Amino acid sequence: MSITGIITAIIVGLIIGALGRLVLPGKQPIPIWLTMLVGIVAAFIGTAIARGFGYASTSGFDWLELITQVVLAAIGVSLVSGAYGRRHHNITR
Repeated sequence: MSITGIITAIIVGLIIGALGRLVLPGKQPIPIWLTMLVGIVAAFIGTAIARGFGYASTSGFDWLELITQVVLAAIGVSLVSGAYGRRHHNITR
């Protein structure tokens, strides 16, 4: 993966994190930087999954890859939100 590819993946990851957070109902008690980090990780993992299953290199826009990334981001935000919320709640008690 080239430097341009990594930078592109980071930018896409930021958007993926925001989309993942938007599809979840309710409020997530995590900071925006953590949402972005989850999105970046979801973008990389989603791309790896799409490549592994052979649907990352299609002609045009890769909708299945994007959906995979957003679903992973939503799962990641949900998990991190639960862990962060419990940790933050225990500290403030």
